[in-house]
Amino acid sequence: MIQISGFGTVLLFIVGGIGFLMITLLVGKLLRPNNPTTEKQTTYESGEEPSGTAWGQFNVRFYIVALIFLLFEAELIFLFPWATVFGDEQLIAASDGLWAKFSMIETFIFIGILLVGLAYVWAKGMLEWVRPKPKASDFKSRIPESAYKDFR
Repeated sequence: MIQISGFGTVLLFIVGGIGFLMITLLVGKLLRPNNPTTEKQTTYESGEEPSGTAWGQFNVRFYIVALIFLLFEAELIFLFPWATVFGDEQLIAASDGLWAKFSMIETFIFIGILLVGLAYVWAKGMLEWVRPKPKASDFKSRIPESAYKDFR
């Protein structure tokens, strides 16, 4: 009988996962229809026809607002279970209220760190929603413009 170590088990899971993925992708490639059309290969953005190049510049504030949203969503995800665990009446009674004080201090430290981050972002002006003036790119491609006409 062959003995498999813990690392061998992990290796088997990795090899099995990769094998399952490859087989699934191969079966999908064999079964799906392959009939590309011009309409299927166009860029789709919210039902609107694309205009201009896809290399347009986006304002970094979109990403910053999204990250701030995720930050405060993570705060809520952590605070609900936290309140459930730290609000246990048996632990509070058994520790003569020390558990409640500890949990409140811990919660305020957590929220304080998040508020410091929010104050920093606010002080840097990253929450100001000013529409930037578009500027033309000064990039000169070595590929002639006529080469792109087949792809439009």
